[in-house]
Amino acid sequence: MTHPSTFILLGIPGLEAAHVWISIPFCSIYILSLLGNSLLLAVIKTELSLHKPMYLFLSMLALADLVVSTTTLPKTLCIFWFRDQAIHTNACLAQIYLIHSISTMESGFMLAMAFDRYVAICNPLQHSAILTNRVVAKIGLGIVMRGVVLLGPHLFLLQRLPYCRTNVISHTYCEFMALLKLACADTTVMSAHSLAIAFLTGGSDFILIVLSYILILRTVFRLPSKKVRRKSLSTCSSHICVMLVFYTPAFFSFLSHRFGNMAPHVHILIANMYLLLPPMMNPIIYGVRTPGIRQKVLHILGVKPA
Repeated sequence: MTHPSTFILLGIPGLEAAHVWISIPFCSIYILSLLGNSLLLAVIKTELSLHKPMYLFLSMLALADLVVSTTTLPKTLCIFWFRDQAIHTNACLAQIYLIHSISTMESGFMLAMAFDRYVAICNPLQHSAILTNRVVAKIGLGIVMRGVVLLGPHLFLLQRLPYCRTNVISHTYCEFMALLKLACADTTVMSAHSLAIAFLTGGSDFILIVLSYILILRTVFRLPSKKVRRKSLSTCSSHICVMLVFYTPAFFSFLSHRFGNMAPHVHILIANMYLLLPPMMNPIIYGVRTPGIRQKVLHILGVKPA
């Protein structure tokens, strides 16, 4: 069986008896992600004061969060609730491609948001001239095309590999390295290619974000007024929180899978948190810390602000 028509997803090996209980927080987080990101998109679309580069990039991030959540969670819940463990090979490969390409796009949107904060604080008089709607659209399109093109080879290379060992994947979703370990062929080049793509995209994005914030902090601490410094830093706080929520589990999951030595169920839970937490937390962070979004959400929900 070198090219199986289906793969079998085991869920979380060792915790099968707790699958139903684990599904409760998973399902709750998924529902919150759907509601939060959909509400965030609606608010940004209807509120004219939020039609700014920062919030346009945020809406792109929210859309990506919706896609990556829906790519994995429905199938995971089917495994937990109905023991529906079979997944067609093409669906499995599509899941891998979407997870990695959308995650790459999310990292790019984070970098774009950091660039917006850099221009807004370090060169405020030129902000509207530099980041026009046309430029924002081009940046967004470039980020999407980067994710689509760079991760394309993964799909075709995985499709051509022979899987003669087994078709059982010890995971809740089709994961690149988990599938690679089932192949009965030399996958050193593919593994190295995947590692290089990860560092060229997520790694370089993270480095550029850190550099941008070093320049931002240098500019902020040169400001004469404490009040102005505090206001400038507060405009960056939401993005810093979102960035930490995204990159911390992402790097931990990526490095632990390749270089770590931990129990399989622990790694699987961490890998799921990487896909679950950022889509849920992003709208909450911006909803709480951005007055324009918070007030509009309260108005939609019919709640009078205190």
